[in-house]
Formats: sequence, C-alpha cells, structure tokens
Amino acid sequence: MPQTLPHGSWPSPLSASDIAGSSPRFDGARLVGSEIWWGASVPEEGGRGTVRRRFEGGEVAEILPAPWSARSAVHEYGGGAWAPRGDGGLVFVEKGDQRVYSLTPGEEPQPLTPGGLGQRFGGLTVTGGALLAVRETQDARGTTHDAVRIPLDGSASDDPTALQVVASGTDFVAQPALSPDGREIAWIGWNHPHMPWERSELRRAPLGRPDEASVVAGGASAPVQPTWEPDGALLYSDDETGRWNLRRVRGGMVTEVAPADADTGGALWVLGSRWFAPLGGGRIAALRTNGRDELDVIEADGTSRGIPLPVSSHLLIEDAAGSRVLLTGAGSAVSSGLWLVDVETGAAEAVVGGAAPLPDAWLPTPRAVTYPGPHGPVHAFVYPPTAPGIVAPAGERAPYVVTVHGGPTSHVAGGLSGSIAYLTSRGIGVLDVNYGGSSGYGRAYRERLDGQWGIVDVDDVLAAVAGLVAEGDADAARIAIAGGSAGGWTVLAALAGSDVFAAGISRYGVADARALAADTHDFESRYLDGLIGPLPEAEAVYLERSPLSHTDRFAAPVLLLQGADDAVVPPAQ
Repeated sequence: MPQTLPHGSWPSPLSASDIAGSSPRFDGARLVGSEIWWGASVPEEGGRGTVRRRFEGGEVAEILPAPWSARSAVHEYGGGAWAPRGDGGLVFVEKGDQRVYSLTPGEEPQPLTPGGLGQRFGGLTVTGGALLAVRETQDARGTTHDAVRIPLDGSASDDPTALQVVASGTDFVAQPALSPDGREIAWIGWNHPHMPWERSELRRAPLGRPDEASVVAGGASAPVQPTWEPDGALLYSDDETGRWNLRRVRGGMVTEVAPADADTGGALWVLGSRWFAPLGGGRIAALRTNGRDELDVIEADGTSRGIPLPVSSHLLIEDAAGSRVLLTGAGSAVSSGLWLVDVETGAAEAVVGGAAPLPDAWLPTPRAVTYPGPHGPVHAFVYPPTAPGIVAPAGERAPYVVTVHGGPTSHVAGGLSGSIAYLTSRGIGVLDVNYGGSSGYGRAYRERLDGQWGIVDVDDVLAAVAGLVAEGDADAARIAIAGGSAGGWTVLAALAGSDVFAAGISRYGVADARALAADTHDFESRYLDGLIGPLPEAEAVYLERSPLSHTDRFAAPVLLLQGADDAVVPPAQ
C-alpha cells in the first residue's frame, strides 16, 4: 500500500550535498586520436578546472594536475580555456593569472603569453600548428578585444610584440577559424550596443591582415560559428530568416544548407560554443533546437535524418570525426554528461556523467507545455512531484517552485537536474519557464523582450503560473519563485508586481537596473540599451522597472544570495 504524506514532507534519498558534489561544469571536449579529452570543474577541489583523458581501453587519467586550473575569464563567462596541442601536449588558460600555458605531460607548464599587461585569453584553438585565441585587454583606455596567433615556442612569454593580431576592427571578436591552407581567417565580430545574438558580422581576411577584412554575412542578423571544410568552403549559421540555419560559402556564392524551422545556433555567451561540425564527405552533424534539442546528420545531398538520443537539453557539439560525434548535454532521464555518439549505429555512450541522480521511479517526466499570455504563447516545462510508494492526501494540490533562467537570452529544454529532482522527490513540483526573450524558439520570440525587460518576462511567468493552476494540480497558495542573475531580476519584479508567490529566492539577481548599467562588465555594459532603453534618455524607465524602487510592495519572504566576486551582477545589487 502506498504511504500517504503531505506534499513537501516526502522522505527523499537525495541530499543537498549530493547535488553540490555531482554537478561538474564541462569546458569542451576533443577527439584526440583514439583518446577522448575533456575539461571539467572538480567540485571537491573548489571548482578547479582540470583536463582529463580517456584512453582507448577505458582508463581515465588527469592531464592537468593540481593546483593548475584551466578557466578563461574573457567576457567573465570564458569558454575555450584549453586545447590539445597536436603532439600529445596541452595549451590552457590558467585561472589565476589568465596567461596561456603549454603543458607536456610530466613536465611543468611553461607560459606562452606575457603577464602583467591586463590581458585575458580564451577560445583557444590549435589548427594547422597555429594557436589562436581571443584576447581581452583592460588598461587605461578601457577594454578592447581582438584575436591573436600565439607562438607555441614560448617566444611571446616576455615579448608582447610576438603576438600576431589576426582579427580586430570591432568592439568584440569571437570564434576565429583558420582556413585549411593557413592563408585566411574567419571570425565573428560585433559592436556596442548590440549583443552577439542581436547583431553581429561574419568577417574573413588574409591571415595577419585584419584591416583587409570583408564582411561575409550579418549586420542585420547574428551569424555564428565560422567553420572551414577541407575543400576551403566556409560554413556558418545565420538567423536572417528568423531561425539559425546553416549556410555555405564557396567561390563567392552563398547557399542554404538544409533549412529547417529550428535553430542550429544559439546565444554566444561562451567562447567555445559549437552547434555543428563537418563529418567529412560533405556530411554535417548539426544540432536543431525548437524548445528541445536534437542531433541531425545532414547528408551531402542536403537530406537530413535525426539521431534518437537520451539527451535533449543544452546540447553542444564538442568535436566530430567520421561517424563519431562528441557532445555535452542532459536528457529527461539522465543528468548532464559528455556523450560519444556513433551517427551510423545511433549508439550513445556516456563518457563521463550522464547518470541519473536517483532510480527511475524517483524521476519526474518533464512535460512541455504552452500557455496563452498577454504577449503571445509562453513555453515551459512541468516537472510533477514524483516518489515511489508515496501519494499525497486526497484533494491536496501540490506546491510548486517556478524557476526562471538567466540571460535573459538563455533557455531551458526539459532536461533532468539534481536540483529539480531534489524538489520533486520531496513532493514539490517545478515549473521551468521559457519567458519571452528566451532562445530556442527563433528570433521573434527572443525579440519579444526588446525594450520590455521587467514587463514581458514577468507577464509571461505569471501567465505560465495561471495556466498551471488552471490545470488543477498546483496549489495557488503555495507557489514560490526562484532564479539567478537576469532570472533574479524577474523574481524580484514578480514579487514586487504581484501577489501570486508565497516566497522567492533571488540568486545574484539584479535589483537596480540603473546601477547595473554603470557597474557591470564590458561585455554586457550596453545590453540594457536593448532590454530597457538607452541612457540617459530612458533613465525614468530604468527607475520605474527596478525592483529596488518598489520595496514597499514586497509582501512575501525573499531570500537574497550573492557572490562576493561577481563581476557580472556586482555585490552592490
């Protein structure tokens, strides 16, 4: 007989320490001959960034030993903090001083870039014997960005002039890619006040002569991920039609590659992000997102086929060769991991991670929902309370936590996480909302938030809650809301602007938009121009939208959490 217990009191085998210890962050992975290399944080070592390798026989060894930590701070979000050197060695960005180092296993790392110049590096790639990196420089002039070629012989470790600038001319650069013949470079560039998912350009130039760059695509759209094919054709993805779809440039002609009503691309928060990869023979492995993510193989003739996978949330392609594809992501029944997929057989192997935090009987089945809202449909995922052998008292509706992602140009895709299972196994449901402004549903859905941050996001969250309650399973009197960064802003704005929520948690959330515009880092320093309006013209709007202006309206208890070293949402918030 099942045991009857009130929602929220169900005994769960999952502890908070279980969650904290089982949530490494991945930073890239590569196929290196018969080996697989990957970067990940080590929770039990304070989040140190390490690089590990799995040999053909399955043995795992650490390449980057403690106390070294691979972590880029470019744009504060980093990415691409390491890369295989091509000869069995490793190059990486050391978290402590942000210099690039070269490591031969068994030897002490040697610096490749100079120190003490206010420079940070990220997005490392080694192609054709050339080490490319995005460089961020902070000095008396402000913050500048370019891409450089770093000599692998260490000659630039004490000579800044040995760093060759290969991409420049815009406020920001990302994803430098060297052509197969080593003569050309392509990259993504964009300028304030735009973010790279709003307006960017795909540029190409002779190597070392960025002043001769030509614009291949973009300007009014947001191209991403220039990638060269072996024959010298240039692949990229662009959302000029409203969805990120693949394009190919060959002989000066641009052609579409298997267009679909889905996104092969996303918000360029992290320098190492990739959404597609050539497989050889004209074939391409491509992620396609429409709420959930899927992996497709696009054949040389333009036809495509989906590869059924156990993962469908926050997928990124890390590397590919032949029929093998390395990707990271989570699924509805498996947590985040690194997966090796054979696109011919469909076999998917969890290289690391990918295990469920609890037996299947404890895991909630996420349900994709769409509720009507005042600004259009609102997409979300519902995770019901789930525990084997336990039921709630007859007639008792479940309490729910509404989770609000950050960005705000991010998205959720129905993936399992330990933090969600922690709640659902205790009899508490979760409603994960992709409010207007979220990626994963095309440009029009993202642009719903333009000029409306603090209005559309709040209205959409409230509409999703109303839709959930109308279905009859959620207790309208016991709904809490939680979110971080931009999600924390929405939490605070929803608490100040409604009486829907019984409690709230804001993790490093924005409380004062005007102060954020003055205090935040360079990457997002003009983000609010598009989300709220340009300053000083829109200062009154900033004040009206900011939750800090309406503390008298807060009636529910709220927990505020903040990191002391946060450069994105400073502690003053």
